[in-house]
Amino acid sequence: MTVTYTARVANARFGGFSQLLLLWRGSIYKLLWRELLCFLGLYMALSAAYRFVLAEEQKRYFEKLVIYCDQYASLIPVSFVLGFYVTLVVHRWWNQYLCMPLPDALMCVVAGTVHGRDDRGRLYRRTLMRYAGLSAVLILRSVSTAVFKRFPTIDHVVEAGFMTREERKKFENLNSSYNKYWVPCVWFSNLAAQARREGRIRDNSALKLLLEELNVFRGKCGMLFHYDWISIPLVYTQVVTIAVYSYFLACLIGRQFLDPVQGYKDHSLDLCFPIFTLLQFFFYVGWLKVAEQLINPFGEDDDDFETNFLIDRNFQVSMLAVDEMYDDLAVLEKDLYWDATEARAPYTAATAFLLQQPSFQGSTFDITLAKEDMQFQRLDGADGPLGEAQGDFLQRLAGAGGGLLGRRLSLLRRKNSCVSEASSCACTGVPDGSATECSCGDPLLDPGLREPEPEPPVCPEPLAPIPGPAAEPFTTVPIPGPRGPAPPWLPSPIGEEEENLA
Repeated sequence: MTVTYTARVANARFGGFSQLLLLWRGSIYKLLWRELLCFLGLYMALSAAYRFVLAEEQKRYFEKLVIYCDQYASLIPVSFVLGFYVTLVVHRWWNQYLCMPLPDALMCVVAGTVHGRDDRGRLYRRTLMRYAGLSAVLILRSVSTAVFKRFPTIDHVVEAGFMTREERKKFENLNSSYNKYWVPCVWFSNLAAQARREGRIRDNSALKLLLEELNVFRGKCGMLFHYDWISIPLVYTQVVTIAVYSYFLACLIGRQFLDPVQGYKDHSLDLCFPIFTLLQFFFYVGWLKVAEQLINPFGEDDDDFETNFLIDRNFQVSMLAVDEMYDDLAVLEKDLYWDATEARAPYTAATAFLLQQPSFQGSTFDITLAKEDMQFQRLDGADGPLGEAQGDFLQRLAGAGGGLLGRRLSLLRRKNSCVSEASSCACTGVPDGSATECSCGDPLLDPGLREPEPEPPVCPEPLAPIPGPAAEPFTTVPIPGPRGPAPPWLPSPIGEEEENLA
């Protein structure tokens, strides 16, 4: 059963974790005490043999061996290898928990898409969720020793109510040598399709949503199977184990206290109990034991997943959701804050101080700037207010080299001017509709009259000079006569003017 201590460390305080050191269940002491006693017993036996059993010549040889082991034991990269290994194991352990097949999302979709308050509708909903629960039981009894001990055979699954005898016959008659945890998911799909044909599921979108949630549920069952099948490479586990145990095997000899009379370096103190060596053993071997416990969380250790509890919880909750709670709604009533402009739930006396704290608006709301730093600056470096620069932006674009953008803006300005001031043009036309000479110059079309910032024209239809042959610099081409002011809701025919100019 999982050891939960979250409430004990809800608030940080002085010595907050120290109260956890006295817990026994799920503790490092429970995991490590056998190895620790074994290491301490071997160390004390070697120390006693050195002091009381060996002769003087043998003691000198043993002292050289101690110095040699202490010098070269540090070449074993215990921290490096063990750190990466434990990180990998913890990451894998949490991902396995995320793959636990929980029916919460699936049962909500079943309750909302499979309709009918009669016995037929209840049968559909309950059977669908029973198939989902059966699939979870089949995969968990394949990977968890605790669940397998609860359901050692298919007969136990049938007697527990997850499978009927007719379904057991179909399950066992299916000719497949592989794990058949996926079979109830196929039954689920077939039953959902039948409910759609009977109208219990009212449209294909609801059926699609139901099958998508089923695929998510089945995918988690499949991931549990693959986690159980594909382990961390054995060579990695072997390297870590050999590194840790060989290091402390060298420490058994290299950390012995030698006779201070011999004058060896760093051996001026003679003790019988290796305090810091035991602490190092506690940390490194304890780290290895953590990885040993988490590498397969589907066992029966104190911190392994409570798979049997999850089976009971999921089965009960799913049946409640699709049967007793189906179409069971309370009477709709107006909430307490129906007419309130600002809804806020009340606070108790223990939390009333939170009302005095301002709401968070963003990390930049507390920044202050000097008044001169808040003035907009013109990008062109010219003097004058920013509004003037924005006002003459189109003028500068229109006169910038006479390019295509400038021509379009000039034509747009001329059309708007002609619509509003059509009566002010002094041009006349002949009865056949051809244009005559106009007293209004066109600064866009006449190079001699072009100004940096042309004035709006008065005449809508001037003569357009275009380049002619080499002997004639320009050729005058008549433009169709005026057609009168265009209604304001029609678009300006700029494209037609450009075609004529081309």
